[in-house]
Amino acid sequence: MSPHEIGLYASAAVVVGVGLRTLVLAGSGAGGPAAGGPSAGGPGEVLAVVRTALARRPWATFALFTVMAVMAVVQYAVPAVVEDLMRQPDALHDGQWWRAGTALLVQSSGLVQIAFNLPALLMIGAVAETVLGWWRTLAVFLVSGVLAHVVSLAGWAPRGGGDSVAVCGLLGALAVTCLRRGSLRGPGLKAGWYLLLVPAAAVFLCALRNNHGAGLLAGCLLGLLLAPGATPGRSSRPVTA
Repeated sequence: MSPHEIGLYASAAVVVGVGLRTLVLAGSGAGGPAAGGPSAGGPGEVLAVVRTALARRPWATFALFTVMAVMAVVQYAVPAVVEDLMRQPDALHDGQWWRAGTALLVQSSGLVQIAFNLPALLMIGAVAETVLGWWRTLAVFLVSGVLAHVVSLAGWAPRGGGDSVAVCGLLGALAVTCLRRGSLRGPGLKAGWYLLLVPAAAVFLCALRNNHGAGLLAGCLLGLLLAPGATPGRSSRPVTA
């Protein structure tokens, strides 16, 4: 295994591990990192947070999930759709800039990608919508996803497709929102330091020219710009719009 592959797998492990803990922290409705203790992020806690978020009927997430699920069926019924919509080498030079958007709709790696990306979208999207509101969730998903595909078309990974880069954007926005809501002084820093690993992993993946890093970093930046404001060290309730 090359150092590049080791870096990618290590970054993926960090993003998944910290991401699960971030879901628990964000979905708990608590105001800061102090709410996420060292044991946060266990399967039971994650499922409980996701169930609560889904019970609040996150319609924007349901809509995104439905679109992706329908497209998953379509791409197997009409395989040519994948080639028609995914990223292609030299697409930007040929004026096919629209592929930066349509590439979100197809999972170019097939069933494995579908089996991972769709549940991840439902879980992370539901919690994100509970915390950020529906329009911010859509904005983060679309902007981070399209930007990631733009840099991919520009040379990072000219061929492919999938919405995992946009899901990474939602995770980045959630992590930064939790950092903004909490206090990173004293106990808050001790309990929530791991949230800083999300933007760190984003920068590292970008250094490796991995498009998931671009989506993750875009989500972190959008979290700074769009996330509901909160006074550091105080609780903030999730927004609904």
